[in-house]
Amino acid sequence: MTQSQPLTPAPLVHSVVAPSSEEVAPDARRVVFLHGLFGRGKNFTRIAAGLAPEARSLLVDLPNHGQSAWTETIDYPGLADAIAAHLREGFAVDGPVDVVGHSMGGKVAMMLALRHPDLVRRLVVVDISPVPSPPGWGNFQHLLASLASLNLGTLTSRSQASEELTDPIPNPGVRGFLLQNLARRGDGFEWEPNLDLLRRELPTIMGFPDAAGAHFDGPVLWIAGERSPYVRDEDAPAMRALFPRVRRLTVKGASHWVHSDKPEEFIAALRSFLLAPGE
Repeated sequence: MTQSQPLTPAPLVHSVVAPSSEEVAPDARRVVFLHGLFGRGKNFTRIAAGLAPEARSLLVDLPNHGQSAWTETIDYPGLADAIAAHLREGFAVDGPVDVVGHSMGGKVAMMLALRHPDLVRRLVVVDISPVPSPPGWGNFQHLLASLASLNLGTLTSRSQASEELTDPIPNPGVRGFLLQNLARRGDGFEWEPNLDLLRRELPTIMGFPDAAGAHFDGPVLWIAGERSPYVRDEDAPAMRALFPRVRRLTVKGASHWVHSDKPEEFIAALRSFLLAPGE
């Protein structure tokens, strides 16, 4: 993997495998960030800056998102293996790294730790559990259908796209978050995420592979948003079975997007857990 220059934010670092990533703050403890559905590595720029200078961060665009390549299929073991290959090319060449994953990225992070434990020193799972998400949570099918319905051929501006999506997606924060994925190409626009694949494979994305018998023995911090339904008390046994050294933290007032709702609290939790002395 080509190393980026020591700038914040750093230039994109492209790999021969699917993920693309961006490196922030060189020459410090190494932390990898994995985003959720519809996200991108840059969503964690503020959090990465909050860990500097002690931490050097890699902001990954998962396959089928952001600047990363599209794939023909999607599943969590495959995503974890793609991230592992990307890390072995350079960022983790000197030993295990810390991994922070939110939502879908949290599921990828868990599978990465279970399948490639030599790469992971400490794991942070943000507002997701190692169980299938109940149908209807997050309204993702509706969101994907709404984005796919936008006629890119007649689109002349991002503000026009926002206006046309106002009825199906009335929340301006959610709409703005989704429209970060709309990229201008020449005289037109295109979606950076692979909407067709994500829509087709949404049941896989909302699920979680059977990992019975596997376990990761490193330290794990499990962060939940107080106002989010994605982490439930009944999920704790499944979490402890896979990650025996897990401890749970609930961030008051936070929704599913904990790092966006409560960035200072989130940074403080990461600094306490990731920068603590010891293994």
